[in-house]
Amino acid sequence: MVNLQKIDHSESPVGLDLPKLRSHLAQNGMTLDASFVPQRFAAGFGNMNFLVEVDGAPMVLRRPPLGPIPPGANDMAREYRILSHLHDAYPLVPCAHLFCDDTDVIGAPFFLMEYRPGLVIGAAIPLEVKNAWNSDIPIGQLLGANMINVLAGLHAVDPTACGLETLGKPDGFLERTLRGWTKRAELSWAGDPAGELQAVLDWLASNRPAETKKPTLIHNDFKLDNIILDPETLEARTLIDWDMGTIGDPRFDLAILLSYWSEASDPAAMHDLKQMPTACHGFPTREEAAQYYARASDCDLNDFTFYRVLATLRIAVVFQQLYRRYQSGGTNDPKFAKFNDLALGLLDFAFQISRGKYF
Repeated sequence: MVNLQKIDHSESPVGLDLPKLRSHLAQNGMTLDASFVPQRFAAGFGNMNFLVEVDGAPMVLRRPPLGPIPPGANDMAREYRILSHLHDAYPLVPCAHLFCDDTDVIGAPFFLMEYRPGLVIGAAIPLEVKNAWNSDIPIGQLLGANMINVLAGLHAVDPTACGLETLGKPDGFLERTLRGWTKRAELSWAGDPAGELQAVLDWLASNRPAETKKPTLIHNDFKLDNIILDPETLEARTLIDWDMGTIGDPRFDLAILLSYWSEASDPAAMHDLKQMPTACHGFPTREEAAQYYARASDCDLNDFTFYRVLATLRIAVVFQQLYRRYQSGGTNDPKFAKFNDLALGLLDFAFQISRGKYF
């Protein structure tokens, strides 16, 4: 099930000022149930999510993490806008109820959305799920197909039909995305040796393809633990974590998914990611998943190596940014201390992808 942590009964649990929240909701005609003890969803390194009860119904309060926020990241206003417009056109998206940009309330912008309980699978498939599985189809084969079908379904949504045609700037998407991640990479490793960083950046600059694919809505951080599953059938109930959603090249969305997709023969960094359990359980390979997506979406995968390298650079930078947050005192979580080495390993993997050693 969704992993929840009970938090204390104090008036100000970390990241959630209950008295101010209660007052703000009252001003908007909503009642925060004082008898319900909020619980924090435990997964992830980014945004903070709390289960609360408002007007007698469970809801999720979502806010940015503590500490410095990289430019353009953890955008609650953007996520609220996407949920508000996309819910009717793409029912896997939860319904949003309220947005607040007043940082005096809980210390950061936040929004409330509907709570959909279910199963979240991260680095490992829970033992009870594996033991209960009685299908002839390997559990990984089903989960892999379900992920790709959810992604292809999202990319089939017409942004104009749901009022999101101005969400992003599709013209020049690849150039702008490459420029943005190049800048973030250079800032993240400023003053430090960064392994294959320059070689990866040079390769990307020399191999950027023409932008010929029709833009679609893209999630921009699509992976297994952002899909809440039916515990019995493993079908998707909800697709969450939309703060980076935009309009762009759907092949980049696919490449982001595959940047988390480890295989048994991968180097250590891909296993150290511990994001998805795809190296076993019968999951398809990255190449098989990509071909499945191409068939499901009628999308060609020309120049896909560029997307793979760019998406792997992206995740390397994300982990380096998390390490910088640890260095700056934004978190004292000891896991973050290892993210510098992980980021360098991912950079090396991006370099090897660019040379054709891995898909």
